[in-house]
Amino acid sequence: MHILIVEDEIKTAEYLRKGFSENGFVADVANKGEDGLHLALTGDYDLIILDVGLPERTGWSVISELRRNGKEMPVLFLTARDAVEDRIKGLELGADDYLIKPFVFSELLARVRTILRRGPLRQPDILTIDDLVLDLIRHKATRANKRLDLTPKEFALLSLLARRTGEVVSRTLIAEQIWDMNFDSDTNVVDVAVRRLRAKVDDPFEKKLIHTSRGVGYVLEER
Repeated sequence: MHILIVEDEIKTAEYLRKGFSENGFVADVANKGEDGLHLALTGDYDLIILDVGLPERTGWSVISELRRNGKEMPVLFLTARDAVEDRIKGLELGADDYLIKPFVFSELLARVRTILRRGPLRQPDILTIDDLVLDLIRHKATRANKRLDLTPKEFALLSLLARRTGEVVSRTLIAEQIWDMNFDSDTNVVDVAVRRLRAKVDDPFEKKLIHTSRGVGYVLEER
């Protein structure tokens, strides 16, 4: 597998290159946004690891230009920008995942392998699961042609589950993506959020789509 690492911190970039090389990947490195964009447009990469705060051109700009040019290779944002709004923006621009620094390399490697197992094409902007339809660009969700009145975080949570349809998403991963990395597992914030989401997505309908994997997390799928 051939990956591109676009990271302006030299030590971090070398750490990533070495780690992926040791795990059987061929890794190229660019330290500036403009250089990363050039390599991504002209090279044949299976995945790009992209920082947001880059010299010359931001990560937001890089992925936007890639998608405008029809480049559909998976992109994983690896950045210190941990605001929920930033995570949502990254996903809306076409990223496949969003991991916050500081990070553990083993988790990054696992996420990269998970993305690559899904295949070369990124998911579409409109997701359909049974009679549930999510428009990721317009932040619109409907079920049985009825508009669902979701808060921004509820939509982000539903989008996360929908992007991983059929896959059990752990409470820890949900907390990292929707709230802060430093999630206290003793609290029930995720369970409360899912319960509120179910009240809007499932309760008014006979067929249930959000299911609990006891002791692990939640899965969105037809049953």
